[in-house]
Amino acid sequence: MKKIELEIVALSHSITQTHSYAVVLGEVNGLRRLPIVIGGFEAQAIAVALEKMQPSRPLTHDLMKNFMNAFAIDLHEINICDLQEGIFYSKLVCSTENDTVEIDSRTSDAIALAVRFGCPIYTYENILESAGILMEDTETKGKKKKTKKEVLIEDDRPTGNEDLKTMTIEELNNILNEVLDTEDYIRAIAIRDEINSRNKKK
Repeated sequence: MKKIELEIVALSHSITQTHSYAVVLGEVNGLRRLPIVIGGFEAQAIAVALEKMQPSRPLTHDLMKNFMNAFAIDLHEINICDLQEGIFYSKLVCSTENDTVEIDSRTSDAIALAVRFGCPIYTYENILESAGILMEDTETKGKKKKTKKEVLIEDDRPTGNEDLKTMTIEELNNILNEVLDTEDYIRAIAIRDEINSRNKKK
């Protein structure tokens, strides 16, 4: 199965949902986005590495990197390899001088390590197909898209998730486009899941 490379395009925090964050991965040279809900600790670990901040004492993921470096273990890539009931599953592809192994990992931890090691993040077409969101191409054709890693903080506003079940598919698609324009990925995930759940029932 062909691997698709992803990069971190945003890390968003919704103040209205306690401990609710989304790391948004974008398809390299593509228009699809893969939002993944993560916990506050993992969001902090990713943000610290993205912003190249130096905590006074090593965080857990820094400790893990130091441990791996001390024993000459290299992290080559991470693979987001499965999606079951809304949960993403990942593997760390690590190697020593003599061996290469795949280690099961939570996706948020895998991404936090990928940022620290500067290694690529991959997934597969079936995962992007079922959980990805297609962004409109607003760039001029032929121009190379700029890639920018940024940390976004969401506004304090009601999520409105409780109203989704009363809306038509057409209304949900319209709202999905609106929240994508404002980069409210937390709400976009809820709307996407509602649309997918209705499509499965057909």
